[in-house]
Amino acid sequence: MKQTVPVQKNETLTVTIEDLTHDGSGVAKVKGYALFIPQALPGEKAEVKVVKTKKGYGFARLINLVDESPNRVEPPCPIFHQCGGCQIQHMDYDAQLHMKQKQVREVMTRIGKLPDVPVHPVVGMDEPWRYRNKSQVPVAFQQGELVAGFYAKRSHHIVDMDECIIQHKENDLVVQTVKRLAKELRIPAYNEEKHNGILRHIVARYGKTTDQVMVVLVTRGKKLPQKDELIAGIREAIPTVVSIVQNINNERTNVIFGKQTDVLWGETYLYDEINGIRFAISARSFYQVNPDQTNRLYQKALDYAELTGSETVIDAYCGIGTISLFLAQKAKHVYGVEIVPEAITDAKRNAKLNHIDNATFAVGEAEKVIPWWHAQGVTADVIVVDPPRKGCDEALLSTMLKMKPERIVYVSCNPATLARDLRMLEDGGYRTKEVTPVDMFPQTNHVECVAVLTLI
Repeated sequence: MKQTVPVQKNETLTVTIEDLTHDGSGVAKVKGYALFIPQALPGEKAEVKVVKTKKGYGFARLINLVDESPNRVEPPCPIFHQCGGCQIQHMDYDAQLHMKQKQVREVMTRIGKLPDVPVHPVVGMDEPWRYRNKSQVPVAFQQGELVAGFYAKRSHHIVDMDECIIQHKENDLVVQTVKRLAKELRIPAYNEEKHNGILRHIVARYGKTTDQVMVVLVTRGKKLPQKDELIAGIREAIPTVVSIVQNINNERTNVIFGKQTDVLWGETYLYDEINGIRFAISARSFYQVNPDQTNRLYQKALDYAELTGSETVIDAYCGIGTISLFLAQKAKHVYGVEIVPEAITDAKRNAKLNHIDNATFAVGEAEKVIPWWHAQGVTADVIVVDPPRKGCDEALLSTMLKMKPERIVYVSCNPATLARDLRMLEDGGYRTKEVTPVDMFPQTNHVECVAVLTLI
């Protein structure tokens, strides 16, 4: 018998919001049928319009609030309702932290089958604004004008902007300056449909402890008209700039960076520090975007590693050596592995920069390099992983289980894949002691976590 959906597209309903999804949308039930409603909060009674229906659930748009949640605030960003960058500015900060803790608990139970693992309160920020040290802004030609800003929700239409209140102000200045100069110098914006034009992205990087700025211009092809005038204009408008870089991406792709990077003026690197460790950061280096919370995250990872000075540690997905060098201060020796060659070059440079000689770095896939190290006699007491959103490669998890370190510290930017991987490690003989979420990305639905496992 065919199941009928109890709501129709374009139907207007009055509903009560019962819960939140992982992305911050409100959840209402109509005869057991779930409706997902962006920017609605639990406890609210709202008039909504159904915009899409599927077999088991549907989507609706908030039209009017009948009863408003005490956790609702007026979003301070003027383009919040158009821009897709932030999802939960309409929620007060305590409610954001509560939502994220609940999200982590739920995936631990549902995906990890770990309902009894302690999930601590989210480590939040005193000031959850202006925290981002990196801005990546697409450029386009819309309605007869060059625009730069973030994409609207679920689209590739750019919402033009001059200010983003989760970005450091220096990043805003970079975007404003390059956009103005590109208009004045008539540098054509990239058209992704026709694959023509020149300027694709404006990328700004900021070193919080050094006050240094790097400007990266991502272009289609090497040609950059009025290059000297553009460089001069950037230098005049941004006194703290130390590096102006061109990255060339001639592919039809949504990936921001191409493979070739040329320094147009100044230094190859900018510098920043976390807890006294100095890092050289190149245009394409991965470096956490929230320096204050990165310090808290890495300190928690260091606490979980329980190093006494006699341990050998392996840091899989080591990037430019950020966690590795934190660990090296307390470990006997740290081995870091990363698949990106430029990152390993930076990691080695950063070790020398900080006079750290008990860290070894290698390029390659962790699931291949770590067994090779093991064959050479390297036995890890602690393994630290900080994978991308897709989580750990299954082969790496199997390798860790074979090596049997006393502790595994897992840093994750995706609670769902963290829970999945913890389940596999638990099945292989480990026990998850606890999970601490850290709010690296206030005003958005994302949350970072660090978990510790011990060998049974």
